Amino acid sequence: MCFTGLEPFATIFHWDLPQALENDEGFLNETIVDEFVGYANICFAMFGDRVKHWITINEPWSYSVFGYAYGTFPPNRCSKGGNRLTGAFSSTARFSRYLVNRDCEVGDSGTESYRVAHHLILAHSAAVQLYREKYQADHGGQIGISLNTEWMVPYDETSEKDQEAADRALAFMYGWFMEPLNSGTYPSQMVTHVEDRLPKFTEQQSQLVKGSFDFIGLNYYTAAYAADIPCSNDGTKNHSYLRDSCVRLTKVKNGIPIGNKTGSD
Repeated sequence: MCFTGLEPFATIFHWDLPQALENDEGFLNETIVDEFVGYANICFAMFGDRVKHWITINEPWSYSVFGYAYGTFPPNRCSKGGNRLTGAFSSTARFSRYLVNRDCEVGDSGTESYRVAHHLILAHSAAVQLYREKYQADHGGQIGISLNTEWMVPYDETSEKDQEAADRALAFMYGWFMEPLNSGTYPSQMVTHVEDRLPKFTEQQSQLVKGSFDFIGLNYYTAAYAADIPCSNDGTKNHSYLRDSCVRLTKVKNGIPIGNKTGSD
């Protein structure tokens, strides 16, 4: 690539976790942070003289949610019945082929996606620290992360509740990762709604995470209407990322799509 004049942007982790690490609980296990840093170190050492833009992780939201809340991406973990869509966080057209009513064999949609995301953030920030301390001065490169999000539009723009729902939905998708990178803490909406199921950063971790990027890659596919829905107060422990935000997303309003259909679903 370099010989042809193309400048590489290298992604260290695009969901291709070795099976040996998955057998040890993968990103559910905090030890994955050290494993990731070790792998990143090899990448920096071998390719850093040619790669000047590093992306630690691609779309941590997709990996955490599809793999551990919906159960439709490897490792296909979710609560039994936990990814059913009635009253769920998302029923977006873009994800319709992934949101299948199916029961996972193992998993917990109310906790595991949050744990995995937490460890992804820690792995990212630890790799950034390594690059900055050991390689950046000599290689002259930059390091960041690629996030994905949708823009959230209040279903009823005159409704204060739907306006809050749009903000909340954005916090549960984009803010989940961007807020820690900016401030070292999770969005207040997530802290309020997820409560003790949301992991906490130690003070040392918070300082490590805060500011751990030279650039942000943003994969933006579409937008969605966000409507407020009642939070479940049935007294059960049937928690799920799908319901925690108390938002219903849709691509259609009064029979009209939110935008013109393109070549991608």
